[in-house]
Amino acid sequence: MPTIRTSLTTLALLGAASALTACGSMNSPAAPAFNQSSLPATVQVPAGQRIAMETVGAGDITYECRAKKDMPSAFEWVFVGPDAKLMDRSGKVVGRYYGPPATWESNDGSKVTATQLAVAPASAGNIPLQLVKANPAMGMGAMQGVTYIQRVATQGGVAPAAACTAANAGQKQVVKYQADYIIWKAAS
Repeated sequence: MPTIRTSLTTLALLGAASALTACGSMNSPAAPAFNQSSLPATVQVPAGQRIAMETVGAGDITYECRAKKDMPSAFEWVFVGPDAKLMDRSGKVVGRYYGPPATWESNDGSKVTATQLAVAPASAGNIPLQLVKANPAMGMGAMQGVTYIQRVATQGGVAPAAACTAANAGQKQVVKYQADYIIWKAAS
């Protein structure tokens, strides 16, 4: 009988996990909406907007060792661009984030680029929080009508700790990162 009891326990746990996953899905009306009130004011979306999509971006950020703009004898790691999958809250891939230019693209082919409005520090070792204003969408689909995108809940993605000197100028390094991208449209 221990085998049956173990199997029943396993089934019960799997059922509970499935129920929790369903509750966390973006399509579920019971899923709590993102609340930006705990974010710094500089990266909060202005009133008159509604959340259109909550995504998690997971992937890589590429940096390149280059001479500093105003000090050609000094070197620094410079952000080159991201390459990440965008997933909904249930883990389904719904698009991609890449650049340059920074582009959020839905699986339906619609996409937006954006202009950075503000950044705010995140915890140590994580790229900053960010607010961007979307440019008009290219293509019809999920990105049509997007007004703002917030980057929050950042993990990793900071410039490499490795030395950047004249000896390794031009060298690129890729770092892992993850962030939530909250996509907004004008409230109707």
